[in-house]
Amino acid sequence: MNKLTIMASLVLLISATACHEKQPEKAEVKKFALSDSMEKMIALDSVSNSFISTETSLSGEVSFNENNVIKVFPRGSGQVIESKVTLGDKVKEGQVLAVIKSADIAGNYADLASANADIAIAQREFDNTRSLFKGGIASERELNEAKQNLAKAKAAKNKIQSVLSINGGQNTTSNGTYVLTSPIDGYIVEKKVNTGNFIRSDMGDYLFTISDLKDVWINANVFEDDIAKVKEGYDVEVYTLAYPDKTFIGKVDKLSEVLDPTNKTMKVRVKLENKEGLLKPSMFAKVIVSNEEKAKALCVPTKALISQDGKNFVVVYKGRDNMKIAEVSIQKIIGDKTFINGGVNEGDKLIVSNQLLIFQQLLDTP
Repeated sequence: MNKLTIMASLVLLISATACHEKQPEKAEVKKFALSDSMEKMIALDSVSNSFISTETSLSGEVSFNENNVIKVFPRGSGQVIESKVTLGDKVKEGQVLAVIKSADIAGNYADLASANADIAIAQREFDNTRSLFKGGIASERELNEAKQNLAKAKAAKNKIQSVLSINGGQNTTSNGTYVLTSPIDGYIVEKKVNTGNFIRSDMGDYLFTISDLKDVWINANVFEDDIAKVKEGYDVEVYTLAYPDKTFIGKVDKLSEVLDPTNKTMKVRVKLENKEGLLKPSMFAKVIVSNEEKAKALCVPTKALISQDGKNFVVVYKGRDNMKIAEVSIQKIIGDKTFINGGVNEGDKLIVSNQLLIFQQLLDTP
């Protein structure tokens, strides 16, 4: 073999060997997966198919329950010599509210003293007539007349005692003072009298209103275009300026049948439990009335939404290494619920905590 032949053979051998060498593999693309610590930072919630809710926002005011209050009236005319409570005070049953000096009460005690004197005279006359009757000196007619006079004197005393009992009984004194006491445990929600005020017999007005405030009313206004959206029995959420982070739950208790001629609104009343005593009369309240429509739609937690570039997204979770971004079209947002037109399926799990971090990681992962 000549040198040219040998070199050609070597070239062919090298080429054949190179063809049989393994080609280098492409680098494997790793998918984004949650680490153990990151998985503990997220929270999940589900997509549901729910009836679409509507909400109507009303403005209102806290008021005491007028069906569960006691109004304290004066027992006679006179002057208030001491007022022992102020508006908002908590009172116990039997606690003194006010001390009043009354000419009427003093007159009742004067009449009682006169009645006692009349009874004493009538008793002596009866005893004397009875003795004379036994001796044959007085007639039976005179004895019966003396007996009737004694009975009339006792009846007059009983009448005066009844009046005193109505006007306070043991809470009155012979110098003409009487005290008004609280008939129940509760709070002073109205007060119309102060020390030194005079009370006339023709006033006919109450002096104190006491409520236990275990439940309260919220009186709200409904404008004409919202009347059809509010009905008795609808669920209600109430928010106050005093407790912005607290939600009070109740129901529409009563609707007025007429509009207020001044502002053209209809009154709606909401009844709320107030076991903790947080709600006070005259507090401003925001009332959200909720109602379910007959139609259904997919519903996702509002906190699951991610907004970017005018679009809305959620992160669907199927596993720590199986997550995807889904675009959703919002139909209506009602508080913590958002009704959508699609993009996810009923039962899908969505990330509702730290979802923005996961969303960005999925965007950055090819």
